[in-house]
Amino acid sequence: MVNHWFGSKEGLFVQAVFQLPIDPNELVKRLLDGPPEEIGFRIVRNFVTIWDLTGGGTFAALVRSVTAHEGVAKALREIFLNTVFRRVTAELDVDQRELRATLCATQMVGLGMVRYVVHFEPLASAAPEVLVAAIGPNMQRYLTGPLD
Repeated sequence: MVNHWFGSKEGLFVQAVFQLPIDPNELVKRLLDGPPEEIGFRIVRNFVTIWDLTGGGTFAALVRSVTAHEGVAKALREIFLNTVFRRVTAELDVDQRELRATLCATQMVGLGMVRYVVHFEPLASAAPEVLVAAIGPNMQRYLTGPLD
């Protein structure tokens, strides 16, 4: 039955792990709703707010599972790159969209790893607005600034 409905045990695992706290399509709408010169800040604010509301548990489970299950790694890439950041960069009038999307994904996955998996302090307990102020400018540069 597992093979019939999910393709494999790994497929079942990916399905179980990916109980996302927000619809990625809704997230993209939120991120694009506002001035382009503030999108990096909106990304950090939304990311931290959404994952903090769930205690970071789902994100932590995703990251911990990446090395054990290739399907999880593929799904994580699909969500962060294709479903969110590639769609965001496609709406911006910028060059090197693929690189910009990947840079954003590395920043958010790294932030999630440090905040929700390995709990580096003081970042793990920092207020969301502290992280928005600290990381937002870098995200903004990744999205709309010069990359050279």
